[in-house]
Amino acid sequence: MVVLGRLADPYGVRGWLHLHAFGDDPLAWRQMPHWWLGREGGPWRQIGLLGLKAHGDGLVVQVEGVADRNAAESLKGVLVGAPRAALPQTAADEYYWADLIGMRVVNPAGELLGRVASLIETGANDVLRVVGEDGTERLLPFVDAVVSTVDREKGEILADWGLDW
Repeated sequence: MVVLGRLADPYGVRGWLHLHAFGDDPLAWRQMPHWWLGREGGPWRQIGLLGLKAHGDGLVVQVEGVADRNAAESLKGVLVGAPRAALPQTAADEYYWADLIGMRVVNPAGELLGRVASLIETGANDVLRVVGEDGTERLLPFVDAVVSTVDREKGEILADWGLDW
């Protein structure tokens, strides 16, 4: 299951919720007839998508079975996800975060910096949180100046970053 975002505060009185999306093009998720909802570490349940639209500088969403503000309030903090196969295809230079997590990160000298443990969304760019075999944590900006290659088949990212940085 790929986590796409998190439901936030209710919007209005008709069951809509604000959506904090973990991706660059969440409006493309309207193509999926179903989403899956779940809590951290809990089971997922499939649910129909009734609406998804931009609102101000964010997004609002309506799902099946949520008809009023009280029902929406009960979903605050719930994760939104989908099986990898149900997601829209990405362009050659685009990646779902779930595809990057676990990849080896090496530098041009062939030194292993570690594996991608998670990503951090910042205002400027995403950041790879890379953890080495010795537990050393490195935060690498996910930008062209640092990350030159992402090889999905090898499960490896080539990054211009030193072991001692």
